Amino acid sequence: MLRFLTAGESHGKALIAILDGMVANLPLSSEDIISDLSLRQGGYGRGGRMKTEKDAAEILSGVRLGKTMGSPITVMIPNRSTEFFKKVVTVPRPGHADLAGALKYNQKDIRNVLERASARETAARVAVGAICKKFISEFKIKISSSIVHIGGQTNWKKAIDEAKKAGDTVGGVFQVEITNCPFGLGSFMQWDRRLDGRLALALMSIPAIKGVEIGLGFEQTKLTGSKVHDEIYYEKGKFYHKTNNAGGLEGGVTNGEPIILKAAMKPISTLTKPLKSVDLITKNKTAAFVERSDVSAVFAAAVVGEAVSAFEIANALIEKFGGDSLEETMGNFSAYQKHISMI
Repeated sequence: MLRFLTAGESHGKALIAILDGMVANLPLSSEDIISDLSLRQGGYGRGGRMKTEKDAAEILSGVRLGKTMGSPITVMIPNRSTEFFKKVVTVPRPGHADLAGALKYNQKDIRNVLERASARETAARVAVGAICKKFISEFKIKISSSIVHIGGQTNWKKAIDEAKKAGDTVGGVFQVEITNCPFGLGSFMQWDRRLDGRLALALMSIPAIKGVEIGLGFEQTKLTGSKVHDEIYYEKGKFYHKTNNAGGLEGGVTNGEPIILKAAMKPISTLTKPLKSVDLITKNKTAAFVERSDVSAVFAAAVVGEAVSAFEIANALIEKFGGDSLEETMGNFSAYQKHISMI
């Protein structure tokens, strides 16, 4: 099975990602990762830091002569913006991990919390996701994302401009779609093997995400079962559904339809017109701490959403089909596909 760890701080020297369990012989280069890192840095509403950071990715281990070796893959993403690392912060921001983290870890300087709690960490996860995207593409599985709304509006630029003018921030909803997944990824045998649960956890772990839906999600609670459940058909040796209200997952298992995921992102915590707070040291009332921030990062969050979803799909593929090399895994996959077509 796949697993990964990330390390590094927002304004430290670099971010590090280590991906363990990837099969050998997968073609991979730094360029495969950099393209997704660039997407994460884009999107209307991003702040000044994106003009400073031009994320690069250096593969330190696990790849030789353009192919994975089966050993852990280490990727380093250097930080250019390091000038804030030594600046002390004692005023927590409402909505951020600042106060809870400072109390939990007995910190008088909130910098020791915000540097790791920062969404900058997701760049490392995007690097992991880019590798996983390359892997699942070998099985013709595609993953994409789109914006549902920002600030409740489909005119995203207007919503972001209005928030920026007011010294405020704005959240939104993005959608991730995964197509061409085979039947049978995930399992209903144990709670922690349900793929819908794993995907929900992956998305909820992204900073500022406060809600996840699969398929119709909460809308299903307003409808009767006859209008929700996807009727089953069989034609030309294939089972299928004419609708996809389940979002491609039933009982924690893929059902052959596209996986549809939605995630709700709250407004970013750092406001240029800050809310009320209390100094951690003096206990005096004051305005919350302000550091460079985005007005909206929903576009970036969607890229991260693709990455963490790609990891879970890659993990589910390796879990089901096994194999130490790409060739072995693909051989097992092909045999399974042939078996399914004969049922």
